[in-house]
Amino acid sequence: MRIAIDAMGTDHCPAPDVEGAVLAAREFGDPIVLVGDEARIRAELARHSASALPITVAHAAEQVTMEDKPSQVGKGKPDSSMHVGMNLVRDGQADAFVTAGNTGAALSIATLFSLKRIEGVKRPAITAVIRIAGQSVVFVDVGANADARPEWMAQFAIMGRIYAKYALGLSNPRVALLSNGEEEGKGNQLIHDSTDLLKAMDLNYVGNVEPKDLLGGGVDVVVADGFVGNVFIKTLESSTRMLTSLIRQELMGSTLTKIGAVLARSAFERVRRQIDPFEIGGAPLLGVNGVVIIAHGRSNAFAIKNAVRQARLAVDGGLIDAIREGVASHDTAVRVAVEQQSAGDGA
Repeated sequence: MRIAIDAMGTDHCPAPDVEGAVLAAREFGDPIVLVGDEARIRAELARHSASALPITVAHAAEQVTMEDKPSQVGKGKPDSSMHVGMNLVRDGQADAFVTAGNTGAALSIATLFSLKRIEGVKRPAITAVIRIAGQSVVFVDVGANADARPEWMAQFAIMGRIYAKYALGLSNPRVALLSNGEEEGKGNQLIHDSTDLLKAMDLNYVGNVEPKDLLGGGVDVVVADGFVGNVFIKTLESSTRMLTSLIRQELMGSTLTKIGAVLARSAFERVRRQIDPFEIGGAPLLGVNGVVIIAHGRSNAFAIKNAVRQARLAVDGGLIDAIREGVASHDTAVRVAVEQQSAGDGA
């Protein structure tokens, strides 16, 4: 397969982006297309002895920055690396696009200007894959839709479950709604109405999940509106960084604890790999008509390489066709459940 990488995406681009492409080309052997400022990209490639690798460059004259407003970059920067990279996927010249750039801009460009939505999808959703209790958990939505509707939440569940099944290899993913209590009566009106829809579909829906239970494992796909999901993911990431910093600080506090740290180094390394988001690399923008993997802006080369791994899994699993078929097959169930809710509200 052919993977396009946004070389102008990370906070310190293009160095991590290019090095990550080199690592991916060496490990996976697939052709890589680096998209962005050709002169800067080739200067970085020269530092890695990459002439024998299957890496090409697609020039893009413009760069989307983290300060750019998503509502403006679609028309304002038509020759950006995001536009060019996604258009390669749209035109069949690449199988997937990986970017660590402005997530809102990626969503806007993909949805409105390049790939567009998969037929039947109400709203695309941003996902995150986190490692919990030794397993991968798909979290959707983490920022695309701050105000969601029940029928959108139902589609988030469908798409998240399909990704967990076909790309991550989970045979029968368990789906849950993030709520403030596991009991069915807990949560706001959105959770109540979404519960009715999910129960009406064949999704292996296991009910509500609280954050404390989520962190203990037991579910594979967690569904939330974009506001709640974004707050949860950012809280989890910042808490992890804070705890890691505190542990490191305490271990370096005395000679005795330093010795203990050396003795327990292998155990600490295993823990680090469990909680390090760079081990996953990125997660797909679900609902757009092409594989787009979103990585963190502070990604290093290792993270970019692993984001390419996620792209390969999504392409290998036939993610786009599976979502198209899954949304279509559940459309009737969602529509009937929504009509029943409307009738009940009217009564």
